[in-house]
Amino acid sequence: MAAEGSEDFSNNGELGDPSAPEVSETFESATDMAVDSEENAGSELPEVAAAPDPNAYTMPPAEEDDEGELPVDFDRLWKAAHDNPQDFSSWTDLLQYCEQESHMTASRRALVAFLARYPLCYGYWKKYADLERRAGYTTKAEESLVFQVCVQGLQAIPLSVDLWIHYINLLLGTLDMNQPESPKRIRSAFEEALVAAGLDFHSDRLWDLYVEWEKEQGDMKAATGVYDRALKTPTQLYSSHYEKFKVHLNTNEPKEVLSPEEYEELCVEYRQALKAERAAARAEGGEEEEERPPGEEEPASLDGKDSEEMMQKMRELALARREKVFQLMEGEVRKRWNFEDAIKRPYFHVKPLDRAQLRAWHSYLDWELTQVDLGQGETETEDPEFLEALRDSGVVAGGDRRIRVLFERCLIACALYEEFWTKYVKYLEPQSLEEARSLFIRACEVHLAHKHTIHLQWATFEERHGNLDEARRVLVALEAAMPGLAVVRLRRVGLERRAGRTDESEALLRDAVAQSKETPSLHAFYSIKLARYLLKLLKNPGKARGVLQEALEISPDNSKLHLNLLELEVSGDPRGSPEGVQECVTRALAAPLSPRTKILFSQRGLQYAEDYGNSVQSVLSIYEEHQKLLKELGKKRGAENGDGEEPEKMSKSDDGSAEPAQAPPTMPHVPITTPPPPMMGGDMSGQGGYGAYNSWYQQPQYGGYGYQNPWNYNQGYYPPS
Repeated sequence: MAAEGSEDFSNNGELGDPSAPEVSETFESATDMAVDSEENAGSELPEVAAAPDPNAYTMPPAEEDDEGELPVDFDRLWKAAHDNPQDFSSWTDLLQYCEQESHMTASRRALVAFLARYPLCYGYWKKYADLERRAGYTTKAEESLVFQVCVQGLQAIPLSVDLWIHYINLLLGTLDMNQPESPKRIRSAFEEALVAAGLDFHSDRLWDLYVEWEKEQGDMKAATGVYDRALKTPTQLYSSHYEKFKVHLNTNEPKEVLSPEEYEELCVEYRQALKAERAAARAEGGEEEEERPPGEEEPASLDGKDSEEMMQKMRELALARREKVFQLMEGEVRKRWNFEDAIKRPYFHVKPLDRAQLRAWHSYLDWELTQVDLGQGETETEDPEFLEALRDSGVVAGGDRRIRVLFERCLIACALYEEFWTKYVKYLEPQSLEEARSLFIRACEVHLAHKHTIHLQWATFEERHGNLDEARRVLVALEAAMPGLAVVRLRRVGLERRAGRTDESEALLRDAVAQSKETPSLHAFYSIKLARYLLKLLKNPGKARGVLQEALEISPDNSKLHLNLLELEVSGDPRGSPEGVQECVTRALAAPLSPRTKILFSQRGLQYAEDYGNSVQSVLSIYEEHQKLLKELGKKRGAENGDGEEPEKMSKSDDGSAEPAQAPPTMPHVPITTPPPPMMGGDMSGQGGYGAYNSWYQQPQYGGYGYQNPWNYNQGYYPPS
């Protein structure tokens, strides 16, 4: 069994192209779209009918039967698939086992569960329909499970030519063609198929099947109408449609295959040409034109019937009309041929696409989008009205329908890649918010249920357009499905803050702090966020201080907490409580922090005392403590590194004797290897949006505060200790 589930089910040996539908339209039952043959006989494209909506499909209920207990290994395989629903091989093992056991109930359950998760595997929809057909549920086509399954499959993946052909063949094999409604039912199914999948580059088999069916019904005019529409569609086998139309026209009388309107137009053209020829012949022979009663035309033939010469001339005129369309389609196919040739896997599969395939889809989409502005100038035709009609119908580059079909085809092969969903949303959003919203629903609820980024984009989309309740619902559902993601909780906090609900924002942060106590690093992260929120937005430094102090009781070795508490104290009024900074420094020096971090905290406290100290005695006292710390930590580092005493460096005195060189008693240089992290009072605008927290919360070490040149107080400022 093929993993994708489609190669084994292609009746014609050619892999179908299961592309997806237009998302903005709703599905109508085939019985509601009866189209009579006269409407199909014209050469103009019909008005766009409603295509199946992938957001509307719901799985049909799995019917139970009387087969008794389930197969022995069913429960084991079922549990394996549901324990890890993203493991595609577990599902295929379950489906293959059910098929081998030929157990109807087990097969139904497995197929329903599988297709609800992987609705783009069109081969399994065909397999499901065949399963119900073998069970005998085809007595009434409108109500049978077989057709319910087919309709559900077509709603999930309407651009699947294989699935449409399978559905139509089921109708042909089930309906009683002696009933007057049956041909209308078949014809309406063909029309639905062409609306949904007719613009696909690989839809030739569908067009051919429709033409052949109309011929079997004896309606040659309707077959001509289908040919005319196929000739206006750039497909892979576009030239074969033109050749088949020539055979169709040459093997039948023009009156039988052309619509009445076109036949009359060609008769007028033929008579005018014939009249001109006869007038030229009489003028050359010197004969006078025979007078006729007013309004009576000169007969085209003596017996009043179409002569062989007349029919041949009308065939030539009919082909000349279509030659212009054929040349235009040839240019359209040539422009997109290389793009189509680069696509090697047009169907869905869970295996990753290689970079060349992803680039091919991006290039194809970008090219088609550029044709919106450039398409009119690139297509050569002498009839701009004719070209505009084709562009509006979507059959040439630059048409909206053509772009949508290509996007939907892309979202089959690339359904698991967020970038293509985002690209499609960007195209749809200026046209219709509902269409863009339905695309987000399809992506987030079916194909990318476990990709948080696309959910966050959906929430942003809803918030940007004022739908705060929906944005809130999306984020709550995402957090329930993927608990523990900090970026989701922070996005919820930001949403409530922007909505003016500061109490709710604070409550969300406090809840995150309370729930993360078992994970110290995450607890510290949320505590810092909550403290910054209380300080910057609620202007409550007391509460912010309390949050950080409580967090330090759980994580006393977390230098980020110490750093943010220090910055909170430094950002306060130095005249109010100057001892808060020194208490913070003292706490950090007593904590199990690295020597380098302790030196930075001590240096920060010394600078604060120098800038805001009330007396010189306090500055000198702090300076003495700082010097002691440097010596202690220097000795510890030397012992840890195994450094022995270096021989004293000698320098020459004035008399030439050597003596130990006296190095100035300066503080050791602390190199700045990384930029300082954002502080409690600092500007976080450079974070780059949500998710860019690594530069703050995941730094391996803390940089300095910009004091690359140490304070040399004993060099003429303060007396040496």
